[in-house]
Amino acid sequence: MTIKLTPVSNIKVGGYVVIDGAACRTVDIQVSRPGKHGHAKIRLSAVGLIDDKKRVVVMPGHDNIEVPVIDKKTAQVLSVHGDTANVMDSETYETFDLKIPEELKGEVVEGCNVLYWVILNDRVMKQVKPA
Repeated sequence: MTIKLTPVSNIKVGGYVVIDGAACRTVDIQVSRPGKHGHAKIRLSAVGLIDDKKRVVVMPGHDNIEVPVIDKKTAQVLSVHGDTANVMDSETYETFDLKIPEELKGEVVEGCNVLYWVILNDRVMKQVKPA
C-alpha cells in the first residue's frame, strides 16, 4: 500500500485521493470562504476506482489528504476461466488472477498482453495492449 500526503487545496478534478480507505477519482471540488474566526473548508466529492461508490469528505483547506501511488504494469494472459484471467507479470514473472472487466470480455484471450494497475492492495485490469 503506497500513499503520499498532499495538501487538499492542491487536489484537482480528475486527481486521485484516498477516502475511507478506498482509492477514488475526484469528480467535484467546492471551496467555501473563510469565516471570521475559521478557515476555508473544501468539500471533495469522489468516485471509487474499484467499486464506483460515491464518497464525500469536508475538511479544512490547509489539511493534508492521502493520495494513492498507482503502479501501471503489464502482464501476459496465461489462461482465461469465465470472467477471470490467470496472468503473469512481465517484470517479476509472478502469476495471479485478475477479474476481467465487462468492456474487455471479448478481447482478453490467451497469450495477449494486458495493462493492469496496482492500487493500494488491489490489482485491476485496465486495457488490452496491442500486439
